[in-house]
Amino acid sequence: MSDFKMEDTCDASAECVSSVDTPKNIFDRIIINSFSVICFFCATILTLIICVATFFRYILEGNLYGYEEWVKIIAFWLYFIGAAIGAYNRTHVSADLVNAYLPDGTLKKFLVVVRNFITVCVALLFTWYGYDFFMFGFRGPLGTGIAIPMTSVWRIPMWIGYLSVFLGLLFMVYYFARDLVISLRDLFGGKKG
Repeated sequence: MSDFKMEDTCDASAECVSSVDTPKNIFDRIIINSFSVICFFCATILTLIICVATFFRYILEGNLYGYEEWVKIIAFWLYFIGAAIGAYNRTHVSADLVNAYLPDGTLKKFLVVVRNFITVCVALLFTWYGYDFFMFGFRGPLGTGIAIPMTSVWRIPMWIGYLSVFLGLLFMVYYFARDLVISLRDLFGGKKG
């Protein structure tokens, strides 16, 4: 599991930006750095495509035919790989009333374990559906590899976008499970983080 400690989390404030944890073990370092590069390139390419499409439409009064297909696939990669990074950094949006209103103690630790357990279960369910979604795109509706779904203009196989959903959810489960293990250790007084 990760070397990220529960005490390293911070509230939404200016000092949080400088205290974002960098991966300490080699697996997390490879994954998070690779995902960061993917997100950077996806954001850059999306910006360029949208700027070029805007230039074509409003300056040249033409149309950049089929650019939406590229935008959708690249956006899928940006969103889901970015979500995996968010799971690593614990920066997903949440309405966490437990941490805000309960005093430190066993009840709070128990409720954090319950919250993390539910998060892992829901993420596992979505990961299962993400896998089915990817395999549908990869094998086609008949499951034979024939009639693979593709985009209409550029004929890009749809499984390329679906793969990002599955990978993003898979790593979200991994990092949510890490948080569950850390909260269980915290609850039962074992080794912290």
